[in-house]
Amino acid sequence: MHTSSLQQNILAELDHELATTRKLLALVPYEQADFQPHPKSMKLGQLAAHIVNLLAFKQLFVQHSSRDFLDPNGPKPGPSPTNHEELMARFEEYSASLRAALKQSTDEELTHSFRLHRGEQTLLEYPKATAIRIMGLNHSIHHRGQLSVYLRLLDVPIPAMYGPSADEPNW
Repeated sequence: MHTSSLQQNILAELDHELATTRKLLALVPYEQADFQPHPKSMKLGQLAAHIVNLLAFKQLFVQHSSRDFLDPNGPKPGPSPTNHEELMARFEEYSASLRAALKQSTDEELTHSFRLHRGEQTLLEYPKATAIRIMGLNHSIHHRGQLSVYLRLLDVPIPAMYGPSADEPNW
């Protein structure tokens, strides 16, 4: 642990992951946004936008006690970015907004429950800090791993993330 503070630990981990995600998103060749490695896979542009939109989803965990996917008035992601500049601008905006929400939270608030549900069906219910880690950070890391495979298939050099990569061996 970074400190005994839940908030400070989440912020430290978030900052690390945001820096890595920023490096990978910066490499997305938006002219190939329709690239799809398999018919069941998302397209490159969809995947990159999903990674960015997950930042707003994480903010829900910090600022609310629940989210019902059946609520027609529930928050929805903005329109999909149409180019690389829009993608990166949204990433920076959502990153700053999430960081600000976390900085305004307290350790006690992060122990309060968050329920993700579809009507009466509970999909998950965890303390907010746990929801941020599981459905926020881990979920984003999963999709970022997918993005790195897409980029590799497009012959885009992959940066070091948690250690050296074949393209950046001197991490």
